[in-house]
Amino acid sequence: MGHRLALIAIGTTLAAVTSVAVGAPQIQREALREAARASTRTPANVARDRYRHPVDTLAFFNVAPDDTVVEIWPGGGWYTEILAPYLKDKGTLYEAAPNMGGLKAVRAMQQRDRATYGNIRLASFPAGDTLPKVPEGTADVVLTFRNAHNWQQAGPEVAQNAFDQMYAMLKPGGTLGIVDHRLPEAMPSAREGGSGYMKVSTITGYARKAGFKLADMSEVNANPADTHDYASGVWTLPPTYTLGDTDRDKYAAIGESDRMTIRFRKPK
Repeated sequence: MGHRLALIAIGTTLAAVTSVAVGAPQIQREALREAARASTRTPANVARDRYRHPVDTLAFFNVAPDDTVVEIWPGGGWYTEILAPYLKDKGTLYEAAPNMGGLKAVRAMQQRDRATYGNIRLASFPAGDTLPKVPEGTADVVLTFRNAHNWQQAGPEVAQNAFDQMYAMLKPGGTLGIVDHRLPEAMPSAREGGSGYMKVSTITGYARKAGFKLADMSEVNANPADTHDYASGVWTLPPTYTLGDTDRDKYAAIGESDRMTIRFRKPK
């Protein structure tokens, strides 16, 4: 019911959404599977594939091996380990963060394995003076995973600026792919950001104001077992387990959070 309300709240239904693509062609999916099986991936990251569904997620975003892709705020580099080998031969990968501290994990990957990660380009986001920004109108795909709630927590103006800058990076017709912890529309908006969860309607509101068109949504990262109501927010669940050993088995059984997976398009 919560997911149905979400669609009502944003004033559309999936049947009315105009998709830029139904997903990646089979040969593209095979290349994504090969990248996900790369020996360069960290075993602990591979173990989380059952929660994060990287192949299906990147296929839904229709990431092609010759695309110019920007990953916003890569954190520990979980998706970087898949995107880098996938794009290494024909594509271009930017990793963008506020400063070099936000790219520490990516830099370590480059130092460890130049063959796989050496061609990654580093950029600032939001655009600043510490690193070059991604040139406007050059990206085919911009991706951000579980970051929008941080911008929301920092304030609506910060969140809107992030969406505006992502819009500027993209070529006309380009794709913005977002995955984030989903707060049901019926729950209080006051829980957004600080709990780690956000509403679909909030995400789409920022995107539309920036100029994006909603292209499609996927339930590939949904988790119906997530109750979204933990006092310590989404970090109660794995892999963080903020409460330590308290009810750990209970939260392990729930698994990682319920997540929205949304594809937006920059109009041509």
